Amino acid sequence: EVQLVESGGGLVHTGGSLRLVCAISGFSVDAQVIGWFRQAPGKEREGVSCVSRSDGSTYYPDSMKGRFTISRDNTKNTVYLQMNSLKPEDTAVYSCAAGSSCTIRTVTGFRFAPDFGSWGQGTQVIVSS
Repeated sequence: EVQLVESGGGLVHTGGSLRLVCAISGFSVDAQVIGWFRQAPGKEREGVSCVSRSDGSTYYPDSMKGRFTISRDNTKNTVYLQMNSLKPEDTAVYSCAAGSSCTIRTVTGFRFAPDFGSWGQGTQVIVSS
């Protein structure tokens, strides 16, 4: 059975850090791309980062560059999201998901691929001001 289980969320003050964990079972972490996404109340889900399955290369949309770092531990079948210098606007439910590709090409550049099919239940991150 394919499972993705997130943990590591919580309440932090502005400027704090958290490391989110996506524990994977049912497939090898390097067999699919793994993305992190977030959804704040009343807002659409947005992609945060993605790690590829082949060489472990990473993707961040411009809005997420600088404070977020995705990494993968093949021995633990786990993907992490290190979040630093957190802001109140980072408050959201963060979820990891598995798919076949991180991004698709658009006329203006790249965006997250639409075919992330297996999702975790999410972990809540609250950043207080």
